[in-house]
Amino acid sequence: MDHIVLFDDPKSRGNLLPFTFTRPIAEIRIGIFKISEKWQNSLHAKDLGFVTQNYLQAKYPPLNQKALYINGALCPDEALLDAINALNENEALWQNDTLLATFFDKPEDFHNDHLPTKKSVEFEEDIRLLSRNWQIFLWNGDEIKKDFSLISKRRVSWGTDDPHTHMYNEPSIFIEKGAKVRAAILNATNGPIYIGKNTEVSEGSMIRGPFALCEGAILSMGAKIRENTTVGPYCKVGGEVSNTVFFGHSNKSHDGYIGNSVVGEWCNFGANTVVSNMKNNLMPVKVWDYTKGGYGDTGLQFCGSMVADHTKLGIGTTLNTGTVIGVGSNVFGEGFPRKFVSSFAWGDGSVGFSTFKLMKFEETAQKVMALKGKEFDENERAILQKVFEITRPYRIWDKEF
Repeated sequence: MDHIVLFDDPKSRGNLLPFTFTRPIAEIRIGIFKISEKWQNSLHAKDLGFVTQNYLQAKYPPLNQKALYINGALCPDEALLDAINALNENEALWQNDTLLATFFDKPEDFHNDHLPTKKSVEFEEDIRLLSRNWQIFLWNGDEIKKDFSLISKRRVSWGTDDPHTHMYNEPSIFIEKGAKVRAAILNATNGPIYIGKNTEVSEGSMIRGPFALCEGAILSMGAKIRENTTVGPYCKVGGEVSNTVFFGHSNKSHDGYIGNSVVGEWCNFGANTVVSNMKNNLMPVKVWDYTKGGYGDTGLQFCGSMVADHTKLGIGTTLNTGTVIGVGSNVFGEGFPRKFVSSFAWGDGSVGFSTFKLMKFEETAQKVMALKGKEFDENERAILQKVFEITRPYRIWDKEF
């Protein structure tokens, strides 16, 4: 398939907030790759487009040509790929009332809903359709295994010549060229370990697979990384981490604990920040549900925090089990903040918040992105200005910092 377009599943997007405030669903990282990268790699697509929220389309444009349209919340597997490859242009692949894939000549056809002219083909196998934000960490270990098989197929690991690094089950460890691994323990007994290009695993790091360290990322000295964790591109991560996904360009380089959590891009965790992932009474964790405007039950005993893009946590911050923090927030101080912190909140979480003034937020974002060689461009600015406006109802205070 030369041309593919990934569309936001309308039933999933709201449930994947706050992460989908700033990206299409298919740009969520789960496993080693983003969902979009999984599809592009699996179908060997030359061109990739998106159908998403209008304010995101400038950064994530569609394709103005005939293309295969795929539900962006879907993670590919062999059975699904076989069904899609067998699909004719006049057919649409469904599971119950969920559209999985079909062909359109142009984006307008998708928006005008030309589906009644398509012959329906029912897909009866199990699918992995991302519809809740906690599924990102819940499914991450399995997705690492699938992505590892794809990325290591017919390739040879670059390995390490460091005599002080010990590797368990070395055939399930893949180290890319340019990676530096020093005096570390890599245990792939229970799942594969992927160490990406130009990464650094510092002295004393202990890693259990499944685990992915993506391009340019760094593990700090003495890092303790438990199973089912992904450290996205150009992140710096240290302390103790368990079953957590960092999308990219975020820092948690100091001591502290985070588990069963999802962290967006451009976030920073101050030293000794601790994220609780289990209630003392062992009851199921409830998290903020944007679609309901209240808290919903996850059914999970272990659920840490959902931390959206550009959020900063001061030193010694403690987050309660099931905390959700929106885009562009700055949280600090002693004690636990409320379990739902709206976007662009600023202040001592145990006392209360004011609004992080947009101009000051943009100044900070520009500096942070420049440190990692990225430009805070007009597309980025427009997206965040829109998110500031659409999240205004959640900020129940009226002061601006």
